[in-house]
Formats: sequence, structure tokens, C-alpha cells
Amino acid sequence: MMCTKNGTVKKTKLEAYSRPRTNGINAIEVREGDRLIEAKLTSGAAEIMIATREGKAIRFNESTVREVGRTSIGVRGVSLEGDNEAIGMICIEPESNEDVLVLSANGFGKRTNVDEYRVTNRGGKGVKTINITEKTGELVAIKAVTDDNDLMIINRSGITIRTSIEQIRVAGRATQGVRIINLREGDEIASVAVVPVTEEEELAEGAVVEGAVAEGAEATAEAPATEATTNDNE
Repeated sequence: MMCTKNGTVKKTKLEAYSRPRTNGINAIEVREGDRLIEAKLTSGAAEIMIATREGKAIRFNESTVREVGRTSIGVRGVSLEGDNEAIGMICIEPESNEDVLVLSANGFGKRTNVDEYRVTNRGGKGVKTINITEKTGELVAIKAVTDDNDLMIINRSGITIRTSIEQIRVAGRATQGVRIINLREGDEIASVAVVPVTEEEELAEGAVVEGAVAEGAEATAEAPATEATTNDNE
């Protein structure tokens, strides 16, 4: 299953890639101004979630996306308005105990139970997954996580932190979450990854969970963000 920044999704059988060439083979036709942002293996029975920069997410069944060939463009996964764009896609398999984790540009994040996102038809606008404000910044990442994962964040300044997912509390989908990392002025998040927990490694001093300050990041006098609920049908 593949997803582009313009909200297009495409599903292709894995066996279509069984004879790769040394210089690669076409996986998806990407239109001008678009680009591929995610590619994930699925069982064929997963539920797909796509998040957008403006803080919304859509959840739909993988079965609504028909299988196509390698060179096809795909179909509409989420509808976007203005300069909004898709920033990530996760695939939730049946009987999974994963939560949805989102992270904003200014270091705010949270976990939310998957069941808070209703299943809709693909191609819709989605529902609010984080309350975007000037303080939080735009959404930059969506990940599927459990308590057996750690979260790694890399800043453009070269600072990397690692924190336990277990220490990030579960919150409603329409809240702004808590500060996960403090960023220096002018710095921003470059990449986010979910990795297995390693018991020997202590929680990185780069993490900020409920107000702890990241290594290499300047402390702020600001208290951890409080949850601010909004209208559920926004």
C-alpha cells in the first residue's frame, strides 16, 4: 500500500515486484507536483489511516482500494483543500492493539485509541486528530505504536532523542497533546521513527514527557500542555 502527499493511495500485489532490475522498477506513477511519502506491507485486511498537515486523519478499510498494476496512479485516499497535504499513513491490522501517535512541528504529541476514529469511505476529508494551534505547529508525523515501542526523533540541528512510548499518555483525538521535545528557535523536527524497546537503554535525556527537558534543547518556563477538547465532529 502506497500513499502520496496529494492523498493518492495505491495497492499492488507484492509479487508484482518479484523481478526487480538493477536500476529499479516502476512502483507508482507520480504526477507532477506530487511525491511518494509512505509504502507499507499489509495483509489485505488492514484499516488505512492517512494524516494531513492541518491536523486531520481519515480511517477506511483497505478493501475499498482495488488492486492495480505497478505503473498505475492509484485512487483518492483523502481529499485535501488549499495547500494542505498528507504527511503520513499507517496500516492497522485486525486484532491489533496499536494506538495512533501524532507529533506536531513544535514538538507536541499524544497517543489516541484507534477506536476514536470512525471508519469512513476513502476520499473524505477526515476528522480532527490533533488540535492545531500556533503553539503546536502543523502536524508532521503519524505512527502506529504500542507500549513495547520507543519513539526516536531527529532534529535538523542533528540532535536525536529517544523516549518510551509508555510514558506518553493516551488522550482524545481532538486535543493538542503534551510537549514531547523542546526545540531551539529556528530548529525543527526532521524525522520520526518507532523502534522496539531496549531494556538496557535508559530513557534518553533528550525526551520531554510531561515537562522533562530534552538534552541539547533549551528549557522553557512553560508548563506541559494541557488538553483542550474541541467539538468532536469538527
